[in-house]
Amino acid sequence: MLVKTYCAAVTGLEATTVTVEVSMSRGVLFHLTGLPDNAVRESHDRIVAALQNNGYRFPVADITVNMAPADLRKEGSAYDLPLAIGLLAAAGKVDGSMLGSFMMIGELGLDGRLQPVRGALPIAIKARADKFKGLIVPKQNVREAAVVNNLDVYGMESITDVISFLGGDTRFEPMVIDTRAEFYARQSHFECDFADVRGQQSVKRALEVAAAGGHNIIMIGPPGSGKSMMAKRLPSILPPLSLAESLETTQIHSVAGKLSRDTSLISQRPFRSPHHTISPVALVGGGSSPQPGEISLAHNGVLFCDELPEFNRSVLEVLRQPLEDRRITISRSKYTVEYPCSFMFVASMNPCPCGYYGDPTHRCVCTPGQIQRYMNKISGPLLDRIDLQVEITPVPFDDMAQAAPGEPSAAIRERVVRARGLQEARYRNHHGIHCNAQMTERMIHLYAEPDAEGIELLRMAMRRLSLSARAYNRILKVARTIADLAGCERVETEHLAEAIGYRNLDRGDWAERGA
Repeated sequence: MLVKTYCAAVTGLEATTVTVEVSMSRGVLFHLTGLPDNAVRESHDRIVAALQNNGYRFPVADITVNMAPADLRKEGSAYDLPLAIGLLAAAGKVDGSMLGSFMMIGELGLDGRLQPVRGALPIAIKARADKFKGLIVPKQNVREAAVVNNLDVYGMESITDVISFLGGDTRFEPMVIDTRAEFYARQSHFECDFADVRGQQSVKRALEVAAAGGHNIIMIGPPGSGKSMMAKRLPSILPPLSLAESLETTQIHSVAGKLSRDTSLISQRPFRSPHHTISPVALVGGGSSPQPGEISLAHNGVLFCDELPEFNRSVLEVLRQPLEDRRITISRSKYTVEYPCSFMFVASMNPCPCGYYGDPTHRCVCTPGQIQRYMNKISGPLLDRIDLQVEITPVPFDDMAQAAPGEPSAAIRERVVRARGLQEARYRNHHGIHCNAQMTERMIHLYAEPDAEGIELLRMAMRRLSLSARAYNRILKVARTIADLAGCERVETEHLAEAIGYRNLDRGDWAERGA
């Protein structure tokens, strides 16, 4: 007897429908074909135990299972459920009349319970695209899969629930989620707020500019000056996610298995802060079984690298291409996958090995040579890709104790959203361009070209700071954002002056000042 069940394989962010074909004849052998990995091959032992512990016998027959398309590698434990149901249907233990209408995924525990799997959201999108009536998933995955409309999604606790559902013995209701209501209800609830930050007005201004234009930023200051504290509050002033951005971000986290059980759609921009011991593969993605890296998990949000010089130089260098292209292509001998990685890169670092260079309350013990070697841990090409370079000095205790609470994130966010609105309107005819940081060189000449006075100011800055051509473009992009925050149509000299002031690390006297 031949029976077919349906599931899906996820490669990158795309799912491919997999047909599980089960054929039985007289004999005692079991054959599994279709490029299964070890986790899929081990499903035989899990299925045998799960069926026995729920009152079913594993069929005694010559069984051939093919997973088509046979040239696509099948990885992971999500195929346990469709394999088990296919075997029971071929043996006549399960009504197979409804199998063609449903896609199903799930890992089986030895007691028959369904365990959560990765990639439920892209699989649900594929099930809808292939006109399946419904999708059966483990209960823990039902909320993320139910985000997809026009598809009945059923969350099951065990294989016995699935058998009862297919046989019509028990009625189950599909999960219904008001996606828009849940999405908008969670957009403005942040644990961290800029109102908690006292003083540091110049740094908060730089972060506002960075958020308004989607610019990369690095903060340089002594320990305890508030670099990490302010970086963690950056998502609270970024524009809210759109539904399309949220769906794409949720897909990435679904594939990586990073969604919590009660999450349907990610409603706030992600904030990822990897440790400095991270490997290149963990940062960009890949591995023997391809998974998104930290740069893709930060898509549409913030990637924060604290203590940047402590990162391995080879790790930092792999950031250069993703920062420019906003996509990462991972090519290996067995696969090629592409992940989006459009993120704001935010970094922090001490100004010297001891940490107190430029600190008015502590004496720095580093020589100019030591400071220069410390700074050289970050390559020039990477620094060129960081639009704003900002120095931070600690807030004195007396000022901290007397200062009033800072401006709340909601007020800063309003200005940022207004500036982003101007940029969306300006670039509406440019595909894939949504903010000033994404402008091409031709667009810079169209929308950020300064007047004669501004050009002369830039010429002086280029000569004095020995700026590269890329840094020149970065200054114009930041000046365009400052003009947008001020509501100005043209880039004025004062906007350029402020943008040039955010290139602190380009100064040739960095290591000699105050030495």
